Amino acid sequence: MIQEYQIRLQPQQVANEAAIRRYIADEEGIDVRTITHVRILKRSIDARQRTIFVNLKIRVYINEEPRDDAYQHTDYQDVSQSPQVIVVGEGPGGLFASLRLIELGLRPVILERGKDIHERKKDLALITKTQRVDDESNYCFGEGGAGAYSDGKLYTRSKKRGNIEKILNVFCQHGADTSILADAHPHIGTDKLPRVIENMRNTIIRCGGEVHFETKMTELVIHNETVVGVKAINLKTGKEEQFEGPVILATGHSARDIYRYMKNAGIEIEPKGIAVGVRLEHPSHLIDQIQYHNKNGRGQYLPAAEYSFVTQVDGRGVYSFCMCPGGFVIPAATGDEQIVVNGMSPSARNTRWSNSGMVVEIHPEDMEGSDVLRVMKYQEDLERNCWLQGNRKQTAPAQRMMDFVNNKVSYDLPASSYAPGIISSPLHFWLPSEISSRLQQGFRKFGQMSRGFLTNEAVLIATETRTSSPVRILRDKETLQHVRLRGLFPCGEGAGYAGGIVSAGVDGERCADQIHAYLKGIY
Repeated sequence: MIQEYQIRLQPQQVANEAAIRRYIADEEGIDVRTITHVRILKRSIDARQRTIFVNLKIRVYINEEPRDDAYQHTDYQDVSQSPQVIVVGEGPGGLFASLRLIELGLRPVILERGKDIHERKKDLALITKTQRVDDESNYCFGEGGAGAYSDGKLYTRSKKRGNIEKILNVFCQHGADTSILADAHPHIGTDKLPRVIENMRNTIIRCGGEVHFETKMTELVIHNETVVGVKAINLKTGKEEQFEGPVILATGHSARDIYRYMKNAGIEIEPKGIAVGVRLEHPSHLIDQIQYHNKNGRGQYLPAAEYSFVTQVDGRGVYSFCMCPGGFVIPAATGDEQIVVNGMSPSARNTRWSNSGMVVEIHPEDMEGSDVLRVMKYQEDLERNCWLQGNRKQTAPAQRMMDFVNNKVSYDLPASSYAPGIISSPLHFWLPSEISSRLQQGFRKFGQMSRGFLTNEAVLIATETRTSSPVRILRDKETLQHVRLRGLFPCGEGAGYAGGIVSAGVDGERCADQIHAYLKGIY
């Protein structure tokens, strides 16, 4: 017999499966010896009160063993002789589009401007050693996209059409821990996600697909308002190549050269609002104390604490973004004359620090002019100014949190996880006032909501600008094709239709479904 129950236990009970079995046996009048297996289906922490509880949905097997796997398998067929589809970009949008194409009997040919996951890691290490950024291999460009080495969080608020559970199950099939199916805020960890991504790539190649690294798209091949392929350059050899087939364009939110190409080619795009600000880093033990209402912190049985803040200041949202408990702040620029910061966490979330983006909404109408790239240029100007403030290196300008709120210079800074180093800088003075003044008011409100949060033990590290794409590539709502060019399917974060790993994966699958319909002549 199999039964499902909703239960509420203290953390130390959840850590011990025998305690869960005893609880169910006592509550339901079951002989504990007949419970052969317990599977946790959903798990969330309720830390609203001083006594912390864990909410569980569990499946209990009584006098029988599980006959199913902990996750749902997807079958991938041989597509080596099938019609091909060009997928530009091997981030989550491109990866999930490619896997879905294989399910549908189509052959993906992936063009990735960056390097494979292992070679890419070497270039990331060089950022700290040399204070320089490889334009094509960095925290945004390369196999796995911006998410591969910047956390692997799988939580999404997106309610768009698409099967989120399918995305999580595909991750499990390729090596992710099945806990991501249960956790309210699932997280693979930046130490484990690269292996999962490599396994996904191997599935694509084993089924007959292709993956071309260091191959950068330069233009679309267009005949009679229809995209029939792409031109690309091999960055190792300098050789130009052409790949034929309809195109899924999943280049990520930092492929600014693609946006410039589309503007110059007259391909319909529009400016899109973004959010910009700073990375806020606290000691992780302080966040644990605040969120778990305990001076001793999280103790033995609780994970590193998370937080989420949002408010309105002068008509614009101010909120936390991409919170990384027990994590690191990382250099996420895609060129030398930029400073961009992001956050990541290893799977154990066990570092001395916790960080999140603290950002302010910026709308296209906040900027003068009608240039479709004006929001992108706003990003670029802010990132370059930050680079100048950081001594023209990847050393990041920083300021203690309370000093920032009170317009004071920080004469020293706390220890930070940001490996290239931080330098004291008056962010309150040189950040644009529409950002700095709103952040100051937002921090005061967050400090009122959560005592101890507004503190000089925390440090602001500038600048967080790559929260989403500054451009939307216009597409039809139903077919997902570009509004004018048949055979072009803008996809994921870079096209302005997703915001994170899971939503990009969902959008990738949707684009694959629509390109399948396109090739069958349905539209």
